[in-house]
Amino acid sequence: MTDAFIVLENVSKRYSRGGETLQVLDEFNLSIPESDFVALMGPSGSGKTTILNLVGGLDSCDSGVVTVAGAPVSAMSRRELPAWRSRHVGFVFQSFNLLPVLTAQENVMLPLQLTPLSGPERRQQAEFALDIVGLSDRATHRPTQLSGGEEQRVAIARAIATDPDVIIADEPTGDLDRKSADGVLEILARLNSELGKTILMVTHDPLAAKKARRLLELDKGVLVEDQLQEGA
Repeated sequence: MTDAFIVLENVSKRYSRGGETLQVLDEFNLSIPESDFVALMGPSGSGKTTILNLVGGLDSCDSGVVTVAGAPVSAMSRRELPAWRSRHVGFVFQSFNLLPVLTAQENVMLPLQLTPLSGPERRQQAEFALDIVGLSDRATHRPTQLSGGEEQRVAIARAIATDPDVIIADEPTGDLDRKSADGVLEILARLNSELGKTILMVTHDPLAAKKARRLLELDKGVLVEDQLQEGA
């Protein structure tokens, strides 16, 4: 597994709830090559979002090793993780998490505040990201002036503004109608095929999962299916 881009090796993760311990992952192993597009499916509590959080450095494992692009994520300190995340991981969530007082362009520029880029360079980078998702003409609009699909496309532009190695997408189409969802999925597929972004996407939607190259199904922290998908 050492040649893989993302590696979870013997990873265990448990949570305490109401005095009880919930074992989500128990010596879990997963290997993902660079530029793969992986969909994770399974019932609630199967470990899907936990895997995303561990890969994205939003949570830490109790034991085992998590490595992303050669970086030992599981060994990083709380002080090291924010800088690593801002450079290497882009996040897209079910709720768009856009700031309503900012324009689309200003929302996209937010993660660039942590980079050494100048103001004009940050604007240029944001314009480029909005162009990729087809929203150059909506750059000055605020979230309340955008449709749900457009808001999620702004969120994707924000996620790719720093040119991350990995895009983490947790139910990115969960709040969208079918047409808007298909548009968002086409953008993710294009980011993978044309820009080589490695994408991990949790979804409950079989149509969304079909856009991925690889489908992983989990149940109670166990990988029950690992399948390459035709035509993806």
